[in-house]
Amino acid sequence: MSQVERNDKMEHLWEQNKFNREDVLNMSDEQIEYFHWLYFEESVYDLM
Repeated sequence: MSQVERNDKMEHLWEQNKFNREDVLNMSDEQIEYFHWLYFEESVYDLM
């Protein structure tokens, strides 16, 4: 993941108050992608 993409996803997590800043800064790229997917990306199943 690029640094710009990482920063964008971290901002989304902070804005929604899902995690505090320190926790997000210590996450790996994979963890950030996972939590961003979990909270923000729509699934086909969400629409059913």
